[in-house]
Amino acid sequence: MTVSPATTTVATRHPLQPLTADEIRLAATLLKSRRQLTADVRFVMMSLKEPDKDRLADEDPQRRPPREVSVVLRDRRHRRTYEAVVCLDTEEVTLWRPCPGVHTAITEEEFAQCDAAVRADPRWQEGMRRRGSGDFSLAMVDAWPTGHTGDHPDWPGRRLSYALTFLRARPRDNGYARPVENLVALVDLDSMEVLEVTDRGVVPLPPLSGNYDPDERADDGNWPPAVRERTDLKPIDITQPEGPSFTVDGYAVRWQKWRLRLGFTVREGLVLHQLGYEDKGRVRSVLHRASLAEMYTPYGDPGFTHYRKNAFDEGEYGAGFMVNALELGCDCLGEIHYFDAVVHDQDGEPVMLPHAICMHEEDMNIAWKHTDFRTGRVVTRRQRRLVISSFAVLGNYQYGYFWYLYLDGTIGFEVKLTGMISTGAFSGPCPPYGAAVAPGLYGPHHQHFFSMRLDMAVDGSRNSVYEVDSVPLPMDEHNPYGNAWRTEARLLATERQAEQRTAQAATGRFWNIVNPRRRNGLGEPVGYKLVPSSGLLPMQPRGSQAWHRARFTYGHLWVTAHDPAQMYAAGDYPNQHPGDGGLPEYVRDDRPTADTDIVLWHTFGEHHVVRPEDWPAMPVIATGFTLLPNGFFDGNPALDLPAPDACRAGSCHDPLPDDRTPERNSAP
Repeated sequence: MTVSPATTTVATRHPLQPLTADEIRLAATLLKSRRQLTADVRFVMMSLKEPDKDRLADEDPQRRPPREVSVVLRDRRHRRTYEAVVCLDTEEVTLWRPCPGVHTAITEEEFAQCDAAVRADPRWQEGMRRRGSGDFSLAMVDAWPTGHTGDHPDWPGRRLSYALTFLRARPRDNGYARPVENLVALVDLDSMEVLEVTDRGVVPLPPLSGNYDPDERADDGNWPPAVRERTDLKPIDITQPEGPSFTVDGYAVRWQKWRLRLGFTVREGLVLHQLGYEDKGRVRSVLHRASLAEMYTPYGDPGFTHYRKNAFDEGEYGAGFMVNALELGCDCLGEIHYFDAVVHDQDGEPVMLPHAICMHEEDMNIAWKHTDFRTGRVVTRRQRRLVISSFAVLGNYQYGYFWYLYLDGTIGFEVKLTGMISTGAFSGPCPPYGAAVAPGLYGPHHQHFFSMRLDMAVDGSRNSVYEVDSVPLPMDEHNPYGNAWRTEARLLATERQAEQRTAQAATGRFWNIVNPRRRNGLGEPVGYKLVPSSGLLPMQPRGSQAWHRARFTYGHLWVTAHDPAQMYAAGDYPNQHPGDGGLPEYVRDDRPTADTDIVLWHTFGEHHVVRPEDWPAMPVIATGFTLLPNGFFDGNPALDLPAPDACRAGSCHDPLPDDRTPERNSAP
């Protein structure tokens, strides 16, 4: 096990290296002094201001781009939002810009303060007493974004949160087993004033606990009932006696023929930079930058407690803040390299997140295989992948972000969903908008959408995208047997042509990203194809809140001209935004997207019809996509893989003796 160094010297620091603790502290100190900030001004998000591509391409150390920090601040006293840029090299504030009408993300500090404010409110306390609870220390209050439903007109301009309550039976009990239905508080996040407490009537608390931790599960009083821990699961040991096949220099990674840099931001979490594959003596670029650009979770329950549930987990909270410390043997197996990350608190002080990113190799079964049945010769090569992962704790849910790099040039990304469902209480029949998971407890149906921002650079910065469908041909003199079909490729030449494209499993649709200026050995443009694995679309109709605020989820692919200011699928500030921001705004000018610098936005998701097996700790569900080389190479790039040890010993590739022919299965 190894861990990347937390800091490097200025002389060796790459322009894309994540911010260090010292840099975060310096940026905050400069802002406080130069702008005379009071304690009411809170640091919401601080991230590296990444240099533009031209500056990155210039390798002259004398022209190294400056280290700059982008900062979002909230003046809670005056209800104002500001954006700032701090140049660490000159120690100057180079940008200070007010952002009127903008509501920033909910911070960890505000989440805790909201909990305390609600529990101290007499109206909320009375509602809890009506439900038989007098020990308010056992309550959990979750601060949810309000969305933009138009149902709080009495508080214009306020930065708001709807606070939902759950109740524990004891301090380490799972509070989500006892949701307090119909009791909702509206909180001003700037002043921490509880503006309203609405009680729509008592629904009995579910009677049973839902503890998943063996230390908390009892023989009775839990759902599902306690069972004995398994004793027949034998250990699996993963060893690499010669060490891993990757090398790490700071945040730069070399593994087999892959080259890349890792990044990390407080909003997105894990980021990949400058991903390329070494081929014929040069590193050929595939992706300039890749990140999860937004997450959106709309719930399908119109009940009073649940209809507001539609969260943008990155834009309204920040996934990078919530990253777990990953543990050997629990989250990662094998020869592990960990990368620490540094975020910040609302005072602008750095916060170290140890083991935020895990990297290791995995055996992935067969890379390729062929048996010549005439000679009996078998040739087999094994597949392996590099896994780069991180886990974010976003309230009740936990999301694992997994990048996979394969020996044959394939790139995969997967989100692993686990943790705990959001719950509601009921008496009588279970509401039809969810499923019962325990007596008196149900999980509302919902969907999870994930939008990737893929800044493509397939063998260079000028790329084009084709939408490719497989089309059956009519029976005629050219197709007399009706078996013919072919692919049809349509160039997405402008942003409007590439707006809100959808996956089509029936036609095997994929999107081919090519460099029209580079040709492979067959004379075709080199390319990678994006293969979707999810065709999920929102259940909410046109004109709904989801339609306006999360339009990016209504298409699986958008393509935009590259613009470093356009980073997030729902826009910079989705919190309480009325909608039509982000991608709908980005494509408004219908810029050209052929043979130019482009960004692909791919949205995929998980349709979660809740089941009893999701309680209390949800088994992992995975969803994602794949980028496959499609004419990027002249042939299979994994032909050069060495034979496995067993094959080198002769057990799986020796031909049969000359006087034998292979036995064939015959029908009885």
